[in-house]
Amino acid sequence: MSFCLSSGGDDAVRLNVGPEGRGRRLDAFLSAEFGLSRSKVKKAVQEGRCLVNGRLCVDADLRLEPGMDLTFGVPRCETVLEPEAGELDILYRDEHMAVVNKPPHLTVHPCPSCPEGTLVHRLLARVPELGRLEGLRPGIVHRLDKDTSGLLVVALTESARLELTRAFAAREISKTYLAVARGLLPARGESRLPLGRHPTLKTRMAVVAENRGGKPAHSEWESLYRDPGGRFTLLAVRIHTGRTHQIRVHLAQAGHPLWGDALYGPALSPAEEKAAPRQMLHAWKLEFRHPVTGRAMRFCCPPPADIPDCMAALSRRTVRLVLTGVAGCGKSSLLRVLGDAGVPTWSADAAVAALYAPGGDGWRILRGLYGDRFVAGDDSPVNKTALAAALAEEPGLRREIETAVHPMVFHALRTFFGKAEQDGAELAAAEVPLWHETRRAARSSGENGGEEISVAVLCPDDARRERLRVRRGWSAERIALVDSWQFSQEDKAKASDFVVDNGGDEDALRAHGAELLLRAAARGAERNAALRAEWEQAWACPE
Repeated sequence: MSFCLSSGGDDAVRLNVGPEGRGRRLDAFLSAEFGLSRSKVKKAVQEGRCLVNGRLCVDADLRLEPGMDLTFGVPRCETVLEPEAGELDILYRDEHMAVVNKPPHLTVHPCPSCPEGTLVHRLLARVPELGRLEGLRPGIVHRLDKDTSGLLVVALTESARLELTRAFAAREISKTYLAVARGLLPARGESRLPLGRHPTLKTRMAVVAENRGGKPAHSEWESLYRDPGGRFTLLAVRIHTGRTHQIRVHLAQAGHPLWGDALYGPALSPAEEKAAPRQMLHAWKLEFRHPVTGRAMRFCCPPPADIPDCMAALSRRTVRLVLTGVAGCGKSSLLRVLGDAGVPTWSADAAVAALYAPGGDGWRILRGLYGDRFVAGDDSPVNKTALAAALAEEPGLRREIETAVHPMVFHALRTFFGKAEQDGAELAAAEVPLWHETRRAARSSGENGGEEISVAVLCPDDARRERLRVRRGWSAERIALVDSWQFSQEDKAKASDFVVDNGGDEDALRAHGAELLLRAAARGAERNAALRAEWEQAWACPE
């Protein structure tokens, strides 16, 4: 059965044969004129739907002469495809063809599982002449998967359909896609694995040897952007063949399936599914020759918002606030303020205390290196008084212990920041007194690409020394000794991104904490904006 736009009688159209029609067959002339198949025209003529010079003509082979007057009843058949309203971005249209930007989550043409609500139904509402073509796929000469967005060319006449179909089969049409693949890929790559229907899962394609029914397939890609965190690569993928699911299978076989590809990729966590609600694939560029005029046609279409949104979600890094300062400056108090605001927090002092607890790794190192000197017995804690006295008298001992213990402290810091990243925290804060002094170990804590903001907490020397004397029982000599092991307040301030003056009261400190949160949020927003600008430049279309 044939399918067309609407039911009812024929549309009678009157034509006059010009000089170019001399000697042409009646059915061939009408076929080209109305974009119908010759067999459909021939049947209509034989059924008496054509007048030549006012007289009935049932001879489809009639040779025409200039000046002949033709009246043709354009056949219209039983309704199956009804036009439907809906989003449809038509980038180009003439009497022969149209190019549309298909949104994601839209099936291209009707099928048993999706008889309505397709791109064809929407196109019929905007381009009624498409209904003159036969079948459930009028004008469709290539397809995009339902969840793939981007450029699609549609024929509006039978002659254009035949020529575009031929050009696709002859691989004369260039198609380039944008793809967001898992992991980091090299600058360039390709796959020539033959593809065919999966032997047991009929909804899937697979690599199938050509001697077992697989068809040749060739995909090439280049990296446009590589996520510093290693989670994804933005690819430009050119396909030289048009096999079903070609890009999806080739990238999955390369170990880098598309983000959001539920069919060929790993199962997604709820957060990942929210970030990538579909396979991240977009038909970006399309180049071909016009099916009638032969003119070179070039189209380019940036991706819909869900692709940069997905990349932003995958590249999001926890902003890492590092509070540093000399002893007694109030950095622990500021850390508590941030913790009260819901920010995950970590303390180097607390980490060292855990290491020095009986059975801890630091405790074992001191016990192994120095025996009973700082650890009296197997169940005894570290004698901090004896340790402090020894460190004051033996600078070499301090460097020896720091060399052994500091890597463990910063490993704990990396673990903390990594968990905050995994949990999707916008911000995490750590108190690290010797952040700038231990540059190499400190910088290694940012190896996952997080946004780092160092904050120097300053306090008038008289106030902080009094605080250390009263609250911790430190002598003036011990305060001077600990101060000598690190940068001065002025040097810490110069090395830091921000400075907090802790010379006020608790309310003032809370105000500083709120300001830090705002600054960290602004830093994250700036990074996100810069990334989006970089991505937009990568897929920008030429003017």
